[in-house]
Amino acid sequence: MGRDNAPFGAAEYARRIGKTRQAMEQSGIDLLFVTDPSNQAWLTGYDGWSFYVHQGVILRQEGDAIWWGRSQDANGARRTVWMEDDHIYGYADHFVQSTERHAMQELAGRISELGYAKARIGVEMDNYYYSAKAHAVLTADLPNATLVDATGLVNWQRLIKSEEEITFIRKAARISEHIVETAIEMARPGLRKNELVGEIQRQATLGVGEDWGDYPAIVPLTPSGADASAPHLTWNGAPMREGEATFFELSGCYRRYHAPLCRTVHLGKPPQQMIDASAALTEGLEAGLEAARAGNRACDIANALNGPLARVGIDRGGRCGYPIGLSYPPDWGERTVSLRPTDETVLQPGMTFHFMPGLWMDDWGLETTESILIRESGPAEALCNVARKLFVKE
Repeated sequence: MGRDNAPFGAAEYARRIGKTRQAMEQSGIDLLFVTDPSNQAWLTGYDGWSFYVHQGVILRQEGDAIWWGRSQDANGARRTVWMEDDHIYGYADHFVQSTERHAMQELAGRISELGYAKARIGVEMDNYYYSAKAHAVLTADLPNATLVDATGLVNWQRLIKSEEEITFIRKAARISEHIVETAIEMARPGLRKNELVGEIQRQATLGVGEDWGDYPAIVPLTPSGADASAPHLTWNGAPMREGEATFFELSGCYRRYHAPLCRTVHLGKPPQQMIDASAALTEGLEAGLEAARAGNRACDIANALNGPLARVGIDRGGRCGYPIGLSYPPDWGERTVSLRPTDETVLQPGMTFHFMPGLWMDDWGLETTESILIRESGPAEALCNVARKLFVKE
């Protein structure tokens, strides 16, 4: 592994490949085909906006990983992955968006050439980037192979972060602090939302100091007033208004690593219901951080949060967090553990989560969240440092 462009060194990629191969062996998988761009990057370093076409990583029990994708993206692979050029496979452009042929036919030929035409092959079936058509074609063109669902296999290996990864997440956290503070400072009646978001995105890209900003996996979510009762609305050109709350769900991003952070600002005096909800949410967050200790379970965090909320009559339901780290659109979560009362996953040092108990009521919303790190001992560390409260600007 001699390449210099990959974001991590040889030992880190060897650790990741080793963990994944152990999981493959436990699942009886001879060859793994990985399409999730986050998993591709985690295994190889590949980084490009090319996930709108078929591409992936081929991993066997022996030999280096192989990146496979569109030929015009092969140069991007040469610029970003740790493998040598003979482990970068490109397919011709006539496979792209064709009604006559499919890229999975080419992949099936590559897999056969590697000697795996009769193998047990793992594919990420429940994945944004692996289509039903892709699976049908790959199955048809590898009639003697057994295709099995390996959704989440790589994701679960990513759960405990290395020290190198935590360093990147901390850099993202500094950017998150900066852009959330920028949003709160700028918020005022009459300011058009698109102007506010434009500055948020500018500052997110500039980064902090020498740590430049990458694009986040989710665009800024900044709904106001009744729109804030919905968790996933973005922005429009309407002005901010007196008497409305706006939550900012944002994340800095450094070399694809995220540290999401949410805060809420109210323009003018907030209603007592919102004040009480914010106080309970802060209490619940702090109780959850205290419960987020190595050896405890994911459900312990959720249960600690829910107590203070229940005392003010809020039953938020659903999950209140998920693992974070390296991600691509459309999601900065890792899609493994859920912080909710039914998840008994044991917390281990090096796990990182977005502790995200948003409140979305009938006609208003409130988000105060933290990205957290499970430590060797003691409560979880909040990776960002912004006051944990409802911000009021009168």
